[in-house]
Amino acid sequence: MKTRVTELLKIKYPVVQGGLAYLAYADLAAAVSNAGGLGQITAMSLPSEAALREEIRKVKSMTDQPFGVNFAIGQYNRSYEGMVDVALEEGVKVISVTGGNPEPLIRRLDGHDVKKLVLVASVRQAQKAEAIGADAVMAVGQEGGGHLGRDDIGTFVLIPRVVDSVKIPVLASGGIGDGRGILAALALGAEGVEMGTRFIATKECVHAHSAYKEAILKATEQDTAVIKRTLGAPARVIRTEGADHILQMEKEGAGYEQLKPFISGENNRTFIYEGNAQKGFGWAGQVIGLIEDVPHVQELFDRMFQEVERTYDRLHEYRSK
Repeated sequence: MKTRVTELLKIKYPVVQGGLAYLAYADLAAAVSNAGGLGQITAMSLPSEAALREEIRKVKSMTDQPFGVNFAIGQYNRSYEGMVDVALEEGVKVISVTGGNPEPLIRRLDGHDVKKLVLVASVRQAQKAEAIGADAVMAVGQEGGGHLGRDDIGTFVLIPRVVDSVKIPVLASGGIGDGRGILAALALGAEGVEMGTRFIATKECVHAHSAYKEAILKATEQDTAVIKRTLGAPARVIRTEGADHILQMEKEGAGYEQLKPFISGENNRTFIYEGNAQKGFGWAGQVIGLIEDVPHVQELFDRMFQEVERTYDRLHEYRSK
């Protein structure tokens, strides 16, 4: 496939793997890049600049294809400047920014040969990202997993709105996990997609506990919930006892200090690394209703783009009738 996204990122297929906190490391990133998409490392989940450098070099040893580094800013109580410097020193060609105000990080990339992607959840955010120099935006609808926009706008409406509002390429995110979703995103005007939850349920997402993957397989689209809405930072999770406890606390009026131990990265890792659903929680989008297996990433790509072709042919049949 050829879109402005494939040309911008120098990839075969217009698919970007999401940042996936605590999960998006070398094995997954390299597998996605080798399959023709853009794999990414999640920088801010790593403990140090040295750890990021090691992870980048590991990806380089596993693929000769482009890959990116994702910076989830605003979610961690630490600076990202040194991590950005490591990515630049290691010659990373794509950097994506999610959460928080992207402008300081984007400014830090001025003068470097790096493609800049920014995750947005509204027209206003997309226009701002374009104005500060983003090369493309990833627009996430409310179906998505992890942190979302505050406006509850679905992907089907958000994507054409953003496409009509900016000149740079748009990638669709939220609710996409198969070839039908990819083709639908392109029909809406996007020139690529970002997928997160679907990549958790792959063999190369080696850090995700089997219980996390099994929960995704067993769940339907009804089995997610949005936590942290009362804090102004809504984020979609798969329903677990730990997630339900957070929701109940919010319902009872708990503030940030009370919620902090339960919404922490430690509690997130308790489920996604250890499988403890009673205490922990895990990010997941409504697309879990479409996920029924845990394939290799290459198998997933082959299947998705065969489905793109079949669906495209079926649409042509409608036209001929």
